[in-house]
Amino acid sequence: MAKIAVIVGSTREGSFNRALGSLAIKALEAQGAIVADVDLATFDLPLYSAALEAEAFPADAQRLKQLFAAQDGLLFVSPEYNGSVSPLLKNAIDWASRPTGEESLVALSAYRGKAAAIMSASISPFGGLRGLMHLRQILATIQMLVIPEQVLVPNAHAAFDEDGALKEALPATLIGMTAARLVKVAGAIAA
Repeated sequence: MAKIAVIVGSTREGSFNRALGSLAIKALEAQGAIVADVDLATFDLPLYSAALEAEAFPADAQRLKQLFAAQDGLLFVSPEYNGSVSPLLKNAIDWASRPTGEESLVALSAYRGKAAAIMSASISPFGGLRGLMHLRQILATIQMLVIPEQVLVPNAHAAFDEDGALKEALPATLIGMTAARLVKVAGAIAA
């Protein structure tokens, strides 16, 4: 069984991306994955700086890196901030990318060779597409294999019903397709 972590780049109460992440977790579990729901609010991650890293690698950054390293794949759900990923998510990705212990500068042990999937919900009519383009580039740079499927939920303020389900069939179907592909690819890579 593939081990997949779901990381949502928002800690806002009532976050549309948190709602999307919950649907992704259900879809991954339906595919037989063992899912870790990563709540970034539970990690004390200062803004990344080389000076801070040299002084003392934060314990929660190490904990996050170890959590990512233990997975076969990662599913990132990010709101769009001014056409890019959320600063919360980017900071978490950056900390977990840093070498620790005896690792080389390019070890990328939390990411290298793992499968990734991306999703976004946005109040815009584009569903966070611009942010996902940046996220796909970031993940490729840290040596992840980002699957081609992705989920965009436009007009997110009207996209979810009172039970947290998506009203439109297309994004709901894409969640299942994306989950299935991520589990398959992550499992194949890990085998």
